[in-house]
Order: sequence, then structure tokens, then C-alpha cells
Amino acid sequence: MTHEPELTSPVDLCLPDGRLNPAAVGWTRRPLHRANLRGWGRTKRWEYWGIVTPDHIVGLVASSLDYAGVHGIYVLERATGRESSWDAVVPLARGARFPARGGEGEVEVRGGGLAIGVRQGPEGASVRAVADGVRLAVEVPLPPGHESLGVVVPWSRTRFQYTVKDVGRPVRGTLELRGETHQVGGPEAFAVLDHGRGRWPYAVTWNWAAGAAPGRAVQFGGKWTDGTGLTENALVVDGRLHKIGEELRWSYDRSDWLRPWRIDGERVTARFEPFHEKVSRMNLGVVANETHQCFGRFSGRALADDGTEVSLDGLVGWAEEARNRW
Repeated sequence: MTHEPELTSPVDLCLPDGRLNPAAVGWTRRPLHRANLRGWGRTKRWEYWGIVTPDHIVGLVASSLDYAGVHGIYVLERATGRESSWDAVVPLARGARFPARGGEGEVEVRGGGLAIGVRQGPEGASVRAVADGVRLAVEVPLPPGHESLGVVVPWSRTRFQYTVKDVGRPVRGTLELRGETHQVGGPEAFAVLDHGRGRWPYAVTWNWAAGAAPGRAVQFGGKWTDGTGLTENALVVDGRLHKIGEELRWSYDRSDWLRPWRIDGERVTARFEPFHEKVSRMNLGVVANETHQCFGRFSGRALADDGTEVSLDGLVGWAEEARNRW
């Protein structure tokens, strides 16, 4: 178990000299950190939106990795398993805009024939993405009292990451795919946000899992936070966040990613059964990535803060392993 402080007031992520502000280390229920990153080198900024509907899974990534902007649109058609993707690499992340604080301001990236824009405010977010053969236009309302998990992970005073994982958000709008329009919405549709700002080590591996169903959602992470004293694990019930302050045990077969995964701890006993594997690889020598993101269904249980057992049966989402040299 970890002993993680909950922060309740706005705070700067960095000191004036660009190093980690010790007062920023902890976790929050709503975005309170201002990512006042400065300088160039090992600095990463990104917004990832994952959208799950009964018919489709959509992934949008807008990122600035210092040396490049890496942007993408991904669509899985669940009935057939057909994947469509559009990717762009923009040298030095030219033209990319990212706000310093989560939940407000605008994200805008474009390049390689694709464009992604996100406008955020107190009522929620408008998300737009377009490329040849695909157009997404959705609203992601922020329900009253809805809580998200913000965490600052400190590797050192010069290497640290601020992340907001916002799971189980309602979503509505349209997805146009190869000339056919699909409605997005209903109780089985939800959105997940991964908002990231930080200065990273060169080589890192992480696990991430997120899933939701009406009234319930989970956020689990691993490997990249190990030994830092902070974790990114939480259960959300009816919009209320229950922070899980322990490093969870992940078990999965790297020779067969579609076999069931296990995620366990004192407050979590989760099984994840994939129905589709998305593989992303890039190897440019010094810079490389390999990600196995599996979409599937959760079962098991997790304990709320008061010890109430919450079923994870029926949650839909993903679990992944990513290995980066960047």
C-alpha cells in the first residue's frame, strides 16, 4: 500500500527553474495542476480520447514528443474486427496546441491529412477529428459531481509525469466512416480521457487498463509508477472516485495477448478477456515503440473506500502494454 496525499487546491507542476514542484506530488479528484513545463528535451504532452460504443471503438491521439508530433485516428468495427487507422508524424510538433490545465482550453493538431480538435470547458468537451474517409464529431458532457483521477508521478526532480485519467464519461454525436454515418450515444457508449504532461526517462514500459459500464468504471495502471510511491488506480461508482493506493499485480501472456489477463491487489480482483488485439510498432533505432492494446470485457470485483464490494462484471474497455524508447 502507498501513502498518497490528496491535493485539493490549484498548484503548479513545476518550480520556476523547470524542476518538479514538491507541492505538486499527489493525486486529485479534478484537474488542479497547471503544467507549466518549460524548455525542450524529454518533454511530452498528449491528449488521448478513447470512445467505446456497442458498434465501434475509436482512439484519438494528439501528442507533442519534443522532436515530433505523433497524431492518429483509429476505428475498430466490433462486428467484423475491421481496423482503420490514419497516422501523422509532424517534425518538431509544428502547429500543435495544448492547454496547460486539463479540462479547459483547446487542443489542436494537424498534419498528414488529418486534424484533431478538442474544446474543453466546465460543461464538458467537444471532440472533432477528420481524415480521408473518417469524420468524428462528438460531445462529451461533464456530469455534475463527476470525478477524475489526477496523479503526479515523481521519478526525480527532473523526470516526472502528470496524468489525468477520466473514465466513464457519457458521449454523443456522430461517426462518419467511409461515407456511412453512425450515431454515437446511449447508455453503453462512453469516453475515456488520458491527459498527459511531463518530462520522461528515455526508456519506459507501462500497463494501462480502463473499462466502464453504466454507473461503474475502473482505471488501472502499472510498471511505470512502480517504486515512486504514487499509483494511478481507481474505481468510479456513480461518478465518485475511490482511490486505490496500492501497486497492483498484472499477469498476462506476452506470447498470446488474447489470453485472459489478471489484475489483482488487496482491493482488486479483476479478470480481463480480450476480443481484439491492436498492435502498434515503430522502430527508428534510437526511437522505438511497441504497444499491444487489447479490447475486451472485465469481470471480478473491487472494493470501494468503505469496503463495499463492487462488481466489475460487464465492464468493457481495454488493457495494454506499451514499451517506449523516446
